[in-house]
Amino acid sequence: MTRVAAIDVGTNSVRLLVADSGAPLRILERHMTVTRLGAGVDAVGRLDDAALARTLDCIDGFARRARGLGAERLRVAATSAVRDAADRDRFFTGVRDRTGVEAEVLTGAVEAATAFAGATGAVQGEPPYLVLDIGGGSTELILGGDAPDAATSRQLGCVRLTERCLPSDPPTGGEVAQARAVADAELEAAAGVVAAGDARTLVGVAGTLTTLGALALGLPAYEPDRIHGTRMSYERVVALTDELAAMTARQRAALGPMAPGREDVIVGGAIILERAMARFGFPAVLVSEADILDGLAIELLAPSSRQP
Repeated sequence: MTRVAAIDVGTNSVRLLVADSGAPLRILERHMTVTRLGAGVDAVGRLDDAALARTLDCIDGFARRARGLGAERLRVAATSAVRDAADRDRFFTGVRDRTGVEAEVLTGAVEAATAFAGATGAVQGEPPYLVLDIGGGSTELILGGDAPDAATSRQLGCVRLTERCLPSDPPTGGEVAQARAVADAELEAAAGVVAAGDARTLVGVAGTLTTLGALALGLPAYEPDRIHGTRMSYERVVALTDELAAMTARQRAALGPMAPGREDVIVGGAIILERAMARFGFPAVLVSEADILDGLAIELLAPSSRQP
């Protein structure tokens, strides 16, 4: 049995998975911390100093935890925020100095394929699947059965959409309408690449989806085992989006399952989900706790992997 660890560095959060080899993976620990690495990247194209420092501190702590648990291999993978930043070398150097690991930046295509592998290996639905991965800076749509057949990565994420369209607290009706229009335009472009309507099951992954799943279930706290595999109807998603948009960030933060730091971007993420379901005609979404992190670990366990 081999023990590995993967760290996913997103626009909004940093997440750790420690797992043992197996089919499915034997999960030891999952952790998530919001560091908002992508703050301002959409506007200025560079990493914020404070956000980078928070993120490197978090990665350092996660790496120490993983090694303390006996992880033999560690992988640090970054996505949209680092991909889009002109000064991304500061991130690479910081990770190398703190952990001894050479971080990697996943292309949109690789990010999509990795998320698909992690998500579809852990849910029970009818293929073909459309995996919807709503991140902080980008959203991936991946269509396939046993493996991806088509995928696209859009410059549409909960942080990016919030910074562009939802500055008020709570957002105004006009801001919400603008955010929906921006999401619709990106999803229309995605439809030209991925025949999303051909899927039989929509699988939603990442923090927006799992938080909405917890809220839909009425959970007083975040409970991964109960959230995984839940289904949300389109009508429930619309209702949740409207409810959250009517609240202030402080009111959202008081909701039990809401992770600290997600309260100000959850409306943007919910709008992306709502518009995707409307555009492609899905009556429900299947929520998966397994996602790109699981895919990173699966790849790390492959015989050809040379990650330290």
